[in-house]
Amino acid sequence: MTGYKTMSEIIKADLVIKNASQLLTCRGGDKPGSLGVIRDGWLVAKDGVIVAVGCGDDGWAETGVNCSDAMVVDATGKVVAPGFVDCHTHLVFAGSRAEEYAARMTVDDIDELHRMGIKTGIMATVDITREASRELLFDRAAKRLIEMMEHGSTTIESKSGYGLTVGDEIKLLEVNDRLNGEYPADIVSTFLGAHMPPPGINRAEYLKMITDEMIPRIAQSKLAVFCDAWCENIAFTEKECELVLSTGLDYGLAPRLHTDQYTYMGGSDLAAEMRAASADHLNYTPRSAAEKMAEAGVVGVLLPGIDFAGRRPVPFDARMLIEKGMTVALATNLCPGGWTVSMQFVMAHACRINRMSPEEAIRAATYGGAKALRLDYDRGSLEAGKLADIQIWDVDSYKDVIYRLGGNVVEKVFKRGKLVYEKTSAVTG
Repeated sequence: MTGYKTMSEIIKADLVIKNASQLLTCRGGDKPGSLGVIRDGWLVAKDGVIVAVGCGDDGWAETGVNCSDAMVVDATGKVVAPGFVDCHTHLVFAGSRAEEYAARMTVDDIDELHRMGIKTGIMATVDITREASRELLFDRAAKRLIEMMEHGSTTIESKSGYGLTVGDEIKLLEVNDRLNGEYPADIVSTFLGAHMPPPGINRAEYLKMITDEMIPRIAQSKLAVFCDAWCENIAFTEKECELVLSTGLDYGLAPRLHTDQYTYMGGSDLAAEMRAASADHLNYTPRSAAEKMAEAGVVGVLLPGIDFAGRRPVPFDARMLIEKGMTVALATNLCPGGWTVSMQFVMAHACRINRMSPEEAIRAATYGGAKALRLDYDRGSLEAGKLADIQIWDVDSYKDVIYRLGGNVVEKVFKRGKLVYEKTSAVTG
């Protein structure tokens, strides 16, 4: 059993965490495999911001900060880490594709699935999501959000893309806005009208709808920070994505890109040319494009969960991307086709299948995610001046996080210095 606490139930703003077996700073500027491990670590936070980090018995008491009214947490035998920054999700949608997912365990033929009466793919979710009310979308997304927080995520990016009409895309982003206001986790909104060309409308007309109607209205309403597009042979071409992202830039929406998931068709080069915040998936990215993105400062967002769910034949090459100098991030890609709320599952998969080290995976899930969202200035690491977005793991070594498959090691989660989740003991007898 677990317990969830809202911000209103936790009133202490000052925090001391002491005696950590390992405190992982994940500082910016360190090497991709560096966690900045502090043994017997402590930190002090005031008004939601970390003011000091160190090690040793009661060193926190000598910081000069008045901690007499602080919440003091003894982390003996535990690991203290930054909250996960989940930088690629599709949090808001209606319905489920469990029937499709289960059938695909043995059936690969899409036509056969349709003969079985099973709707498939993105458009199946679009149809259900369009029919759903804002209230239903909010309730479903809130449940997923709570689970993500329980698994250690404190900042979560959330895309539109299951509406594909002006009104429905705005509806999804408005749900994001409400979630951000009513729950402790920070929700960062991304407009993804260029997710898939919807049937029943001319392709050029739909692109015009995106550039002339959707983007101006969304930007004016301040409903999104980023503009995303899917550059893929089943979605949009490089030129079409450039049109969408350039228009987004004109309206103040920073570019991001889904690309190289099934094929390479120039999307990762476009990400470099536009100096996009991130390029996501990258299963088929060539070395030349990785070099360009590294030079341009584009973060590579890697999504092991969807590769697992979709049984992708070509896993992304994390080693190559890192060796070419890219900052990499890990994200859940929570969506109807790959439903996971656990960054721990994602990290375990990235280490075993994609040959990332535990240190690289943890750093990618924290600092890397923050950098992909251009928020590394205030989160993603445990340093003085950063937000007190913190998780405590009930293990004495960070390596247990990728070793204990299918579990959840998170014991406590703090958002801006306030306790927002605490695991309770199971009832026995």
